[in-house]
Amino acid sequence: MLRLIPPGLILLILFTVVAAAVFYAAVPYKRRAFVPILLMTALGFALGQGWDYVGLPSFRFGQANVLPGLLFALGLQLLVRFVPRPSVEPREPPASNSTTGT
Repeated sequence: MLRLIPPGLILLILFTVVAAAVFYAAVPYKRRAFVPILLMTALGFALGQGWDYVGLPSFRFGQANVLPGLLFALGLQLLVRFVPRPSVEPREPPASNSTTGT
């Protein structure tokens, strides 16, 4: 089973989670939520892999493209506040219009 998963994918997931945790701890936000930070970090590392796929110069760590992915992820942290999040307030059930008559 592990032969089917390329080592670069495992490194990419590991770098994404570690970088998102560092961004969550170090970058000040008004409203902090880990999931939008993780999504933007994953998008940044995906753009870094696209950078490598095109053939532009990069710093590689095994099969993972680190430096452009980290730079894209850092740049995308400015857009974290625009990622929609579910509201924190619980929603009330809709009012029932049916009346029980006698």
